[in-house]
Amino acid sequence: VQLQASGGGLVQAGGSLRLSCAASGFTFDTSSMAWFRQAPGKEREFVSAITRIGQTYYEDSVAGRFTITRNNDESAVYLQMNDLKPEDTAVYYCASPPLTFSVDDYAAASSLRNYAVWGRGTLVTVSS
Repeated sequence: VQLQASGGGLVQAGGSLRLSCAASGFTFDTSSMAWFRQAPGKEREFVSAITRIGQTYYEDSVAGRFTITRNNDESAVYLQMNDLKPEDTAVYYCASPPLTFSVDDYAAASSLRNYAVWGRGTLVTVSS
């Protein structure tokens, strides 16, 4: 089971980036997927999640600016990030819960302990 995030980089405030996460080794289309981020000196926090049927969840500070999508044919999940702010600077990780776990609400989607597989992360730096 492997997740590989990519697409990070340096961008000015107000700019956009699109993160990708390629999945392999499990039945992707039956699994929820999520993005978390960890800023320097801070704990890892929830950003967004998408269930196997396309229900989406967003942390309040990114709602309206970020969009999560998935492509089951490509076993990939994406995070389109618009209007980026310096406080979005972090390493972004994609994650997947165990296949037996059902993401039924925001609480389930946003809890780190519900995720079993993590990618290596991709760094997003937003300059002011």
